[in-house]
Amino acid sequence: MSLGLVFLSEVFGTAMLTLLGCGVVANVALKGTKGNNGGFLMVTWGWGIAVFAGVYVAAQSGAHLNPAVTLGLLVNRKSEYAPGVPVDFASTFTYFGAELLGAFLGAVVAWLAHKQHFDAEPEPANKLGVFSTGPAIRSTPWNLITEIIGTFVLVFVILTFGGTPSGLGPLAVALLVVGIGVSLGGPTGYAINPARDLGPRIAHAVLPIKGKGSSDWSYSWIPVVGPLIGGALAGLVGWLPIVFTAAT
Repeated sequence: MSLGLVFLSEVFGTAMLTLLGCGVVANVALKGTKGNNGGFLMVTWGWGIAVFAGVYVAAQSGAHLNPAVTLGLLVNRKSEYAPGVPVDFASTFTYFGAELLGAFLGAVVAWLAHKQHFDAEPEPANKLGVFSTGPAIRSTPWNLITEIIGTFVLVFVILTFGGTPSGLGPLAVALLVVGIGVSLGGPTGYAINPARDLGPRIAHAVLPIKGKGSSDWSYSWIPVVGPLIGGALAGLVGWLPIVFTAAT
């Protein structure tokens, strides 16, 4: 498989993920929508369905949709990211770039779909919450730990069940994301994906959103660094049994 096809697959898959994921948050958070005040459970299920759709769209490239998944596979010493896609420098950064671009584009389309409700919403925090995560209680070390744990669960389970999200099956990955959301999502909003948070946050910063306020860049590194650490740890822990088995 060419890296160009990998790039397009991950762009479209990650864009679908953030379009539907940011979309469900907009439906819950913004004034006057049909789903306004639908609650956190509606958001978690919406993000699960967003992952379900994104995995199908990006199945050809292994449907990483997430730099933490890509990094976990790298640390786990997989030979391929997807059938016909060797693990090397070029492919790794193709995945990273595609995931970030796709997340940005999906968030832009979600904004277009809810444009009038963004204009009607008086609270800047609700507008930012459509695009990116934020903590319930702001504490740098604990917010970071929460993101590490949530992402570790995501990537470790993916590695355990087959190496890539497409190996698990779209429904299984979707349910996993719902489970992480309802169990571990309360403290930080469970970014568990650097592209999912950073791409839409950039979109929030550059789009002409009425009364949008700050993009909260002081917090923005936590949903990037935390998931990358969690993904790397999952890849390492998933690789250790292979080492021990080979040694014995």
